[in-house]
Amino acid sequence: MGPDAEEESLLPNSVLGKAQLLLAAFESGADRLRLSELSRRSGVPKASAYRLAQELVQWGLLDRHGDMYELGIRLFHLGQRVPASAVLRTVARPLMADLFSRTHAAVHLAVLDGTHVLFLEKIAGEANVLTHSYVGGRLPASCTATGQMLLALAPDGPEQVAALVRGGLPTMTPRSVTDPEVLMRRLAAAARQRYVLEVEGVRTGYASLAVPVAAGGPAHAALSITAPVAQVSVDRGLAGLRATAESIERGVARRTSYEAEHAAG
Repeated sequence: MGPDAEEESLLPNSVLGKAQLLLAAFESGADRLRLSELSRRSGVPKASAYRLAQELVQWGLLDRHGDMYELGIRLFHLGQRVPASAVLRTVARPLMADLFSRTHAAVHLAVLDGTHVLFLEKIAGEANVLTHSYVGGRLPASCTATGQMLLALAPDGPEQVAALVRGGLPTMTPRSVTDPEVLMRRLAAAARQRYVLEVEGVRTGYASLAVPVAAGGPAHAALSITAPVAQVSVDRGLAGLRATAESIERGVARRTSYEAEHAAG
């Protein structure tokens, strides 16, 4: 039995299982991967990875640009139809736009995705469209205000923090949190205060302030504003940020109740 055959024997038997491994290879936050990297990250031998990648391209689940692969637009469209995130985004977007008009800071709505945050929505003007964040993009949770807020309140937060520590806390700037003890202290403070102020952990010269957004249970999303350091402070931004988060929570509750009543009827 050759090396490829031995590797393949350890993989899921179904084509769907192997395809899932290829798509999961992008979970590290990479936007584009070459076939060799796609194979390495997924564990699927290169020949099989190539065949499956071509099928995923045909289905619109992957796009190919030269020798690079990226997640396909069809995945984005399907993601927009996930009920929980669809309701949250629909309710949040106009309220986020109002917050942006008042603060002129980029406004993000994010959820926890393993050891990363996934951005569900972003409102930003031309002057502050930050290249590090975009709808559907992911960033290390330990570096971001939204990620620290969500880790602090997540029921399985300790397990996710442990997974982060095992992999080594990522560094995006010299001020990113790289000491596990410092991270734990920050998360404890975030759980107590229910807000996080992160300064230059993602991008030098910028700060973010985040609060939780609860809808029908424990916090499952976080709302943040991001702007140059001099423009972001707890005194200046926390009240408005919390008011917007509470409006989102009420809107989601009303929308969920309305849809449940009509479904029952």
